[in-house]
Amino acid sequence: MTTERVCTEDIHTFATDGVVCLRGIIEQDWIDRLLNGVEHTLANPSPRGRLWNRDSEGRESRYDSQVWRTRPEYGDFVRSSPLGEIAGRLMRSSRVNFFFDAMFSRAPGTQFRTPFHQDEPVWSVNGFQTVSSWMPLVSVASSSALEVVRGSHLWAQTFEQPNFGALTGDARDQVAFGHDTVPIPDIEGNRDRYEILSWDMEPGDVMCFNGRCIHGGSGNLPDDRDLKVFNTKWLGDDVRVDFRKTGMDPDHSEAMTAVGLGPGDRLGTHLYPEVWTLQS
Repeated sequence: MTTERVCTEDIHTFATDGVVCLRGIIEQDWIDRLLNGVEHTLANPSPRGRLWNRDSEGRESRYDSQVWRTRPEYGDFVRSSPLGEIAGRLMRSSRVNFFFDAMFSRAPGTQFRTPFHQDEPVWSVNGFQTVSSWMPLVSVASSSALEVVRGSHLWAQTFEQPNFGALTGDARDQVAFGHDTVPIPDIEGNRDRYEILSWDMEPGDVMCFNGRCIHGGSGNLPDDRDLKVFNTKWLGDDVRVDFRKTGMDPDHSEAMTAVGLGPGDRLGTHLYPEVWTLQS
Protein backbone atom coordinates (compact mmCIF):
# COMPACT_ATOMS: atom_id res chain seq x y z
CA MET A 1 0.00 0.00 0.00
CA THR A 2 2.73 2.47 0.97
CA THR A 3 4.73 1.95 -2.20
CA GLU A 4 1.77 3.29 -4.19
CA ARG A 5 2.08 6.61 -2.36
CA VAL A 6 5.51 7.28 -3.87
CA CYS A 7 5.94 6.93 -7.62
CA THR A 8 9.06 6.94 -9.78
CA GLU A 9 8.46 10.58 -10.70
CA ASP A 10 8.36 11.56 -7.00
CA ILE A 11 11.69 9.83 -6.40
CA HIS A 12 13.24 11.56 -9.41
CA THR A 13 11.89 14.97 -8.37
CA PHE A 14 13.20 14.51 -4.83
CA ALA A 15 16.65 13.72 -6.24
CA THR A 16 16.78 16.68 -8.63
CA ASP A 17 14.77 19.38 -6.83
CA GLY A 18 15.46 18.24 -3.28
CA VAL A 19 11.76 18.56 -2.41
CA VAL A 20 8.45 16.98 -3.33
CA CYS A 21 4.89 17.61 -2.13
CA LEU A 22 2.99 14.34 -1.69
CA ARG A 23 -0.78 14.66 -1.66
CA GLY A 24 -3.14 12.89 0.74
CA ILE A 25 -0.64 10.31 1.97
CA ILE A 26 -1.48 10.59 5.69
CA GLU A 27 -4.87 9.38 6.87
CA GLN A 28 -7.22 11.64 8.85
CA ASP A 29 -6.98 9.47 11.95
CA TRP A 30 -3.29 10.30 12.22
CA ILE A 31 -4.03 14.01 11.72
CA ASP A 32 -6.64 13.96 14.50
CA ARG A 33 -4.30 12.20 16.89
CA LEU A 34 -1.43 14.56 16.15
CA LEU A 35 -3.66 17.61 16.64
CA ASN A 36 -4.54 16.25 20.08
CA GLY A 37 -0.83 15.86 20.75
CA VAL A 38 -0.10 19.41 19.67
CA GLU A 39 -2.79 20.83 21.95
CA HIS A 40 -1.34 18.85 24.86
CA THR A 41 2.18 20.02 24.05
CA LEU A 42 1.13 23.66 23.84
CA ALA A 43 -0.52 23.38 27.26
CA ASN A 44 2.34 21.32 28.70
CA PRO A 45 5.56 22.24 26.90
CA SER A 46 8.60 20.02 27.25
CA PRO A 47 11.98 21.36 28.46
CA ARG A 48 12.71 22.03 24.79
CA GLY A 49 9.56 24.10 24.26
CA ARG A 50 10.26 27.64 23.13
CA LEU A 51 8.42 30.86 22.36
CA TRP A 52 9.96 31.80 19.02
CA ASN A 53 8.15 35.08 18.57
CA ARG A 54 5.42 37.26 20.08
CA ASP A 55 4.41 40.29 18.06
CA SER A 56 3.08 43.66 19.26
CA GLU A 57 -0.48 42.29 19.18
CA GLY A 58 0.40 39.25 21.31
CA ARG A 59 0.32 36.71 18.46
CA GLU A 60 2.69 33.88 19.28
CA SER A 61 4.82 31.43 17.33
CA ARG A 62 5.77 28.39 19.39
CA TYR A 63 8.04 25.40 18.93
CA ASP A 64 8.69 22.14 20.75
CA SER A 65 10.84 19.15 19.91
CA GLN A 66 11.74 15.55 20.80
CA VAL A 67 8.42 14.82 22.45
CA TRP A 68 7.80 11.60 20.52
CA ARG A 69 9.17 9.46 23.35
CA THR A 70 6.83 10.94 25.97
CA ARG A 71 3.54 11.36 24.08
CA PRO A 72 1.82 8.35 22.46
CA GLU A 73 0.32 10.43 19.64
CA TYR A 74 3.78 11.27 18.35
CA GLY A 75 5.49 8.00 19.22
CA ASP A 76 2.85 5.88 17.48
CA PHE A 77 3.13 8.06 14.39
CA VAL A 78 6.91 7.68 14.27
CA ARG A 79 6.77 3.90 14.56
CA SER A 80 3.61 3.05 12.62
CA SER A 81 2.80 5.76 10.06
CA PRO A 82 3.82 5.31 6.41
CA LEU A 83 6.32 8.19 6.54
CA GLY A 84 9.32 6.04 7.45
CA GLU A 85 8.90 3.92 4.34
CA ILE A 86 8.05 6.95 2.20
CA ALA A 87 11.27 8.65 3.34
CA GLY A 88 13.26 5.51 2.61
CA ARG A 89 11.93 5.22 -0.92
CA LEU A 90 12.49 8.91 -1.65
CA MET A 91 16.09 8.64 -0.40
CA ARG A 92 16.63 5.33 -2.24
CA SER A 93 17.83 3.96 1.08
CA SER A 94 17.74 0.36 2.27
CA ARG A 95 16.92 1.38 5.83
CA VAL A 96 15.53 4.35 7.72
CA ASN A 97 16.23 5.55 11.24
CA PHE A 98 14.10 8.15 12.94
CA PHE A 99 16.04 11.19 14.16
CA PHE A 100 13.74 13.65 15.92
CA ASP A 101 10.44 15.52 15.74
CA ALA A 102 9.49 19.19 15.87
CA MET A 103 6.12 20.82 16.49
CA PHE A 104 5.34 24.35 15.25
CA SER A 105 2.33 26.50 16.10
CA ARG A 106 1.52 30.02 14.87
CA ALA A 107 -1.48 32.06 15.98
CA PRO A 108 -3.96 33.46 13.41
CA GLY A 109 -2.59 36.53 11.65
CA THR A 110 1.02 35.85 12.59
CA GLN A 111 3.46 37.45 10.14
CA PHE A 112 6.67 36.05 11.65
CA ARG A 113 8.65 33.96 9.15
CA THR A 114 11.37 31.45 9.91
CA PRO A 115 14.71 32.63 8.47
CA PHE A 116 16.05 30.69 5.49
CA HIS A 117 18.40 27.95 6.69
CA GLN A 118 19.45 24.32 6.24
CA ASP A 119 18.89 21.37 8.58
CA GLU A 120 21.52 18.66 8.07
CA PRO A 121 24.62 20.94 8.23
CA VAL A 122 23.82 21.71 11.89
CA TRP A 123 22.61 18.28 12.99
CA SER A 124 24.77 15.96 15.08
CA VAL A 125 25.03 13.68 12.05
CA ASN A 126 26.48 13.89 8.56
CA GLY A 127 25.04 12.39 5.39
CA PHE A 128 23.19 13.12 2.18
CA GLN A 129 20.33 10.61 2.58
CA THR A 130 18.06 12.63 4.83
CA VAL A 131 14.41 13.67 4.74
CA SER A 132 12.70 16.44 6.64
CA SER A 133 8.94 16.06 6.38
CA TRP A 134 6.82 19.20 6.85
CA MET A 135 3.25 18.15 7.56
CA PRO A 136 0.57 20.79 8.19
CA LEU A 137 -2.27 19.61 10.42
CA VAL A 138 -4.55 22.40 9.15
CA SER A 139 -5.07 23.90 5.69
CA VAL A 140 -2.38 26.33 4.59
CA ALA A 141 -1.99 28.49 1.48
CA SER A 142 1.31 28.50 -0.40
CA SER A 143 1.92 32.10 0.69
CA SER A 144 1.92 30.94 4.32
CA ALA A 145 3.61 27.55 3.85
CA LEU A 146 7.22 26.50 4.11
CA GLU A 147 9.36 27.54 1.14
CA VAL A 148 12.25 25.53 -0.28
CA VAL A 149 14.95 26.73 -2.68
CA ARG A 150 14.88 24.26 -5.53
CA GLY A 151 18.10 22.29 -6.01
CA SER A 152 19.91 23.87 -3.06
CA HIS A 153 20.68 20.44 -1.58
CA LEU A 154 23.22 20.03 -4.39
CA TRP A 155 25.13 23.24 -3.67
CA ALA A 156 28.75 22.54 -2.70
CA GLN A 157 29.26 25.27 -0.10
CA THR A 158 29.12 24.86 3.65
CA PHE A 159 27.06 27.75 4.98
CA GLU A 160 27.01 29.56 8.29
CA GLN A 161 23.48 29.04 9.61
CA PRO A 162 21.24 31.57 11.39
CA ASN A 163 21.46 31.50 15.16
CA PHE A 164 17.94 30.58 16.22
CA GLY A 165 18.81 31.58 19.74
CA ALA A 166 18.48 35.14 18.50
CA LEU A 167 14.78 34.42 17.97
CA THR A 168 14.10 33.02 21.42
CA GLY A 169 16.48 35.18 23.44
CA ASP A 170 17.15 32.04 25.48
CA ALA A 171 20.75 31.39 26.52
CA ARG A 172 20.19 27.64 26.07
CA ASP A 173 19.70 28.14 22.34
CA GLN A 174 22.77 30.18 21.47
CA VAL A 175 24.98 28.56 18.83
CA ALA A 176 27.95 30.38 17.35
CA PHE A 177 28.20 28.87 13.87
CA GLY A 178 31.35 29.33 11.88
CA HIS A 179 34.71 27.60 11.21
CA ASP A 180 35.31 27.41 7.48
CA THR A 181 31.79 28.39 6.50
CA VAL A 182 30.46 31.24 4.35
CA PRO A 183 27.34 33.30 5.09
CA ILE A 184 24.12 31.74 3.87
CA PRO A 185 22.82 33.61 0.80
CA ASP A 186 20.29 36.38 1.34
CA ILE A 187 17.39 34.48 -0.21
CA GLU A 188 14.71 36.79 1.19
CA GLY A 189 16.41 39.89 -0.13
CA ASN A 190 17.00 38.40 -3.59
CA ARG A 191 13.97 36.22 -4.19
CA ASP A 192 14.02 36.82 -7.94
CA ARG A 193 17.40 35.08 -8.24
CA TYR A 194 16.13 31.73 -6.97
CA GLU A 195 13.39 29.24 -7.76
CA ILE A 196 11.48 29.09 -4.47
CA LEU A 197 8.88 26.33 -4.17
CA SER A 198 5.83 26.14 -1.92
CA TRP A 199 2.34 24.68 -2.23
CA ASP A 200 -1.23 25.09 -1.05
CA MET A 201 -1.57 22.16 1.34
CA GLU A 202 -4.32 20.29 3.15
CA PRO A 203 -4.12 17.95 6.16
CA GLY A 204 -2.77 14.67 4.82
CA ASP A 205 -0.34 16.36 2.42
CA VAL A 206 3.37 16.19 3.26
CA MET A 207 6.29 18.21 1.90
CA CYS A 208 9.43 16.07 2.00
CA PHE A 209 12.79 17.74 1.44
CA ASN A 210 16.46 16.84 1.68
CA GLY A 211 18.00 18.13 4.92
CA ARG A 212 20.54 20.16 2.96
CA CYS A 213 17.88 22.20 1.14
CA ILE A 214 17.67 25.86 2.07
CA HIS A 215 14.18 26.53 3.40
CA GLY A 216 12.24 29.04 5.48
CA GLY A 217 9.09 31.11 5.63
CA SER A 218 5.94 29.46 7.00
CA GLY A 219 4.38 32.71 8.27
CA ASN A 220 2.39 35.54 6.70
CA LEU A 221 -0.92 34.14 7.97
CA PRO A 222 -4.31 35.77 7.35
CA ASP A 223 -6.28 36.87 10.41
CA ASP A 224 -8.62 33.87 10.24
CA ARG A 225 -5.96 31.16 9.85
CA ASP A 226 -3.60 29.60 12.35
CA LEU A 227 -0.88 27.08 11.52
CA LYS A 228 0.00 23.83 13.24
CA VAL A 229 2.74 21.63 11.79
CA PHE A 230 4.29 18.32 12.83
CA ASN A 231 7.77 17.90 11.38
CA THR A 232 9.78 14.66 11.41
CA LYS A 233 13.38 13.89 10.44
CA TRP A 234 14.45 10.60 8.83
CA LEU A 235 17.95 9.27 8.12
CA GLY A 236 19.18 6.82 5.49
CA ASP A 237 22.10 4.53 4.69
CA ASP A 238 24.96 7.01 4.46
CA VAL A 239 24.24 9.00 7.63
CA ARG A 240 26.77 8.78 10.46
CA VAL A 241 27.19 10.46 13.85
CA ASP A 242 29.22 13.66 13.59
CA PHE A 243 29.91 16.05 16.46
CA ARG A 244 30.44 19.16 14.34
CA LYS A 245 32.95 21.84 15.26
CA THR A 246 30.87 24.26 13.18
CA GLY A 247 28.09 24.09 15.79
CA MET A 248 25.03 21.87 16.26
CA ASP A 249 21.34 22.72 16.62
CA PRO A 250 19.91 20.65 18.17
CA ASP A 251 23.05 19.27 19.80
CA HIS A 252 22.53 15.54 20.38
CA SER A 253 26.16 14.82 21.28
CA GLU A 254 25.53 14.33 25.01
CA ALA A 255 22.53 12.05 24.47
CA MET A 256 24.37 10.07 21.79
CA THR A 257 27.45 9.62 23.95
CA ALA A 258 25.29 8.43 26.84
CA VAL A 259 23.96 5.52 24.75
CA GLY A 260 27.36 4.61 23.32
CA LEU A 261 27.18 6.38 19.97
CA GLY A 262 30.23 8.25 18.73
CA PRO A 263 31.53 9.94 15.57
CA GLY A 264 31.34 7.65 12.55
CA ASP A 265 28.71 5.33 14.05
CA ARG A 266 25.48 4.42 12.36
CA LEU A 267 22.39 5.65 14.16
CA GLY A 268 20.53 3.22 16.35
CA THR A 269 19.45 2.47 19.96
CA HIS A 270 16.05 3.41 21.37
CA LEU A 271 16.82 7.10 20.76
CA TYR A 272 17.10 6.72 16.97
CA PRO A 273 15.19 3.54 16.12
CA GLU A 274 15.26 1.79 12.79
CA VAL A 275 11.66 2.12 11.57
CA TRP A 276 11.86 0.62 8.08
CA THR A 277 14.02 -1.80 6.09
CA LEU A 278 13.78 -2.52 2.38
CA GLN A 279 12.64 -6.10 1.84
CA SER A 280 14.47 -7.98 -0.90
